[in-house]
Amino acid sequence: MLLIKKRTAPYSCSASPTRSTTFLIEYILAKRERKRMVLVFASNNAHKLEEVCGIMPEGIEVLSLREIGFEAEIEENGTTLEENSAIKAQAVAAFISSKKSVVSYPVDGVFADDTGLEIDALDGKPGVYTARWYSRSLRSPQKSADYLGTPMSEQEIFAANRAKALRELAGKANRGAQFRTVITLIMMNGDASLNDGMLQVEGVVRGQIAEEEYGLGGFGYDPIFIPEGYDKTFGELPAEVKNSISHRARALEELVKVLQK
Repeated sequence: MLLIKKRTAPYSCSASPTRSTTFLIEYILAKRERKRMVLVFASNNAHKLEEVCGIMPEGIEVLSLREIGFEAEIEENGTTLEENSAIKAQAVAAFISSKKSVVSYPVDGVFADDTGLEIDALDGKPGVYTARWYSRSLRSPQKSADYLGTPMSEQEIFAANRAKALRELAGKANRGAQFRTVITLIMMNGDASLNDGMLQVEGVVRGQIAEEEYGLGGFGYDPIFIPEGYDKTFGELPAEVKNSISHRARALEELVKVLQK
């Protein structure tokens, strides 16, 4: 179980909820009368969970998919970040509403995220296909002839994605890009049946794609992305700096604003 410690963030994000539901806001206000709100984050990703821990305020308890007993593979077949984020949140909310969760106490809500790297010179690609950009053209999502049919590890897939980005931008003057995260929040009532309210927020960080990889920190595309206002990649910056300015951090800050209204 993740116990959340309070963290103050010095920035705000201009993103606002894309779907406004009066009932949802009223429900969140009612939950504030309790000392604790329990939310499920639709992920088991250790990097994401750590980031959530550093941003959520006191009084909000966050559970991972593993902690509620959710083991199904969610098919992210949306064509936008918004769609994929909603698909994940809805799947987990349906799981909880069907009484399959192993958690004995009520869960107040579910939130899920989807993130994409959008490169200006490539018309916003890879976008929704960011995590599996390199492998999309392969018969098997995690196999390649380059690896003689051996399943690729997560790190090998990350490396292949970064190499593809650098190849696609070879010789291009415009290396502008942005990371964008969309978070979907679904609140649930006390007996864990599904409410109609769904709300989405987003966070964006602009930057440039480096000419080559720098740094060993972070994950994914971090070693080739230089955020605005810095001369180092996310892979070189300390984790606390990256987490304070990242796209996911900004989206999470917007989520916290909604939860604290």
